[in-house]
Amino acid sequence: MSVLNREPDKRYTYADYLNWDDNERWELIDGIPFNMTPAPGTKHQRVSGRLFNQFFNYLDDKTCEVFTAPFDVRLEGHTTKNEEILHSVQPDIVVICDKNKIDEKGCKGSPDLIVEVLSPSTSKLDKQIKKKTYENFKIKEYWIVDPLNENVEVFVLTEGRYIESRVFEKNDDIKVGISDGFMIKLNSIFVTD
Repeated sequence: MSVLNREPDKRYTYADYLNWDDNERWELIDGIPFNMTPAPGTKHQRVSGRLFNQFFNYLDDKTCEVFTAPFDVRLEGHTTKNEEILHSVQPDIVVICDKNKIDEKGCKGSPDLIVEVLSPSTSKLDKQIKKKTYENFKIKEYWIVDPLNENVEVFVLTEGRYIESRVFEKNDDIKVGISDGFMIKLNSIFVTD
């Protein structure tokens, strides 16, 4: 099946997604498919790669594990069948501290931290729709990285909601909330190309 022939009012599941034969990247949010192609630009890739490297190096001998896109995150719990999953995303960076959520297809359940690096084509999706979705699925920490303006907006789940955010600029350090003592220096992420 090609998702390009989808029915406009139908909600799709992860089982449907697994049958799509397109050579494109898709995400499902509330059963609605979002095309994630074309591939991100060079600046996006550099920033995402540097940030992933920081997470990977710090978490290498810890219980949490970091993954980079493409990596399916099925937000519904691990007992949910593929035919019932309506939310499958591919964030730029995902940190998972519960190894039981990791399987061969990716993550099944809510990860602990998600990072989305903005691209012009995904900015609205990342800032509005995904933010609300991640809040609903109780993602503890959500970062929106803006390579163009060289800043990071961090949302921390408080009493089940993303109440406030903080914007970190290029010369700031971010304390990563999922691990004590883990700081990321943004001047090592937003390096002049």
